[in-house]
Amino acid sequence: MASVAEKDLYEILGVSRDASEADIKRAFRHRARELHPDVNKSPNAEEEFKELNEAYDVLSDANKRAQYDRFGTIPGAAGSGPGYVDFEDIFSGFGGMGDIFSSFFGGNARQAQMRRDGRDMGIGLTISLEDAAAGASKEIVYDRLAPCPDCDGSGIGEGGAEETCSQCNGTGHVTSVQRTFFGDMQSTSVCPQCEGTGKQVTGACDECQGQGRVPDRQKVSVDVPAGIRDGQQMRVPDLGEAGLRGAATGDLIVTVRIKPDEHFERDGDDLHVMISLSMVKAALGARVQVPGIMEGEQVEVNIPAGTQMGDVIKVKGKGMPRLRSSARGNLMVHVDIKMPKKLNKKERQILEKFALETGDELKGSEAPLEKLH
Repeated sequence: MASVAEKDLYEILGVSRDASEADIKRAFRHRARELHPDVNKSPNAEEEFKELNEAYDVLSDANKRAQYDRFGTIPGAAGSGPGYVDFEDIFSGFGGMGDIFSSFFGGNARQAQMRRDGRDMGIGLTISLEDAAAGASKEIVYDRLAPCPDCDGSGIGEGGAEETCSQCNGTGHVTSVQRTFFGDMQSTSVCPQCEGTGKQVTGACDECQGQGRVPDRQKVSVDVPAGIRDGQQMRVPDLGEAGLRGAATGDLIVTVRIKPDEHFERDGDDLHVMISLSMVKAALGARVQVPGIMEGEQVEVNIPAGTQMGDVIKVKGKGMPRLRSSARGNLMVHVDIKMPKKLNKKERQILEKFALETGDELKGSEAPLEKLH
């Protein structure tokens, strides 16, 4: 079988090259219903469903589609495009479009029958330390069961209606009695006619098969507040799994992960950074400027005379912003002193004179031992 890269993605989806975003979504859902391994027992169904997903991944993204239309190739691995936001796999709800279709086609059916409300879904968003300091708006993309656009989430098609289930009288459960040696045993189970909803739909929507929700790829912008910490979560209401036939929709839980920074290390709201000083600046004292965490920020650091290697100088209010506050943590500047590897004749004479003035003998002098820390 030819690889997806060798095929026409529009042909895989069965749409024209000028198809709208809505046409592409609709074509994907219809083809996915035909090819999903849960309903299609053809030996090639799984491979064709994978190809369909890959084609939809490109054509449902405006930037990837434009690149494909222009160059005729599938864009590179996720994360290579401009404006890309790195995000981890969904850890709550579903793990991808294939799993969503499995649920849509009745995977784990008994549990699905008993639940009308949509579930919360989770996604991990990775940002830089600079974005965590300044706050940022990020676009994330994920798969979910979304309200059906054709029936507005009702599950009812044109001319259809929702009625009280005739078998359970709206309770969602049926009771049966079984005669045993010990007497009559009564048991309650989910109503098979309405699948536990208490309602029946006549004239169901063709697009969602009466569920009121369809598998979809969602794009949403989230505002990351300044000062957020690694592992903290944000809740985006009503963007989790859609409920069955208009029931409550779950929320999207975004867990923020912060990438390690090249220069700064974070400790709560304080930032730690290392600077290199010459022995002259360390001995005499100096004022130096170092880049801050905020864009374009320059922080002035006062170096006291006699600063030693390993000393830490605190600069108040120049660390990370405190979440939902105008205050900031501190910048902790760790000092590294660089010694010259080579001296010219004049520099050597100056240092030898300094040694003479301080009584620091260069030959035959004792070096005191200190405990290794």
